Amino acid sequence: MTKKQSWQKFKDCGLLWWVNSMLHLLGWALTIEYADDGETIIECYPQRIKYRGFHAKDSTNCFINVTKYLKDNINDLYEEALLTDDESAEFDEENE
Repeated sequence: MTKKQSWQKFKDCGLLWWVNSMLHLLGWALTIEYADDGETIIECYPQRIKYRGFHAKDSTNCFINVTKYLKDNINDLYEEALLTDDESAEFDEENE
């Protein structure tokens, strides 16, 4: 029951910020490295950091993005949460 996603999608829906909010507590962050064009993500890796948290404006925008992601995907998330292991295998086969 897996489907590979891009780092860009993970970032755009606010989940990178959300995960990094948790990791900052421990002095870690997932860091994105961009190509010279400034838009193409070429790598994402864990990194030790000295700073903690994000600016309020950035956090507000990311809360909005995460909430939108939940709103747009809540039915799928709910259905996936209900799947047993057997149903999960059937779901994977149907969606390949």
